[in-house]
Amino acid sequence: MNTPSSGDDPQSAALPSHLVWLQRMVWVLTLVMILGLITVVSVFVTRFPKPAQNEIALPADLTLPEGITATAVTFGDGWIAVVDQGAQIIVFDATTMAEIGRLDITTAQ
Repeated sequence: MNTPSSGDDPQSAALPSHLVWLQRMVWVLTLVMILGLITVVSVFVTRFPKPAQNEIALPADLTLPEGITATAVTFGDGWIAVVDQGAQIIVFDATTMAEIGRLDITTAQ
């Protein structure tokens, strides 16, 4: 019968010291990479802003003309522009909230 001796068994054989060191370094690198991935995912989840809501925040003292529904608002230096659903841009003075002008939007065809 051919039975393996204890010296032939790869599990019971002791690894050379440089391979033990390499094995430990691979384990440490694996743990560091797992912790790094968990850190990156947690930063993405906690630091990115929440998705924008569909409601547009207008200044409290700005009243839109009758029938105008704002789809976008832009704040400039001394003015506020409101884009409505009717393809118009309405510009208001930032201090008095008076309408300065209107601009019709046309699309290229």
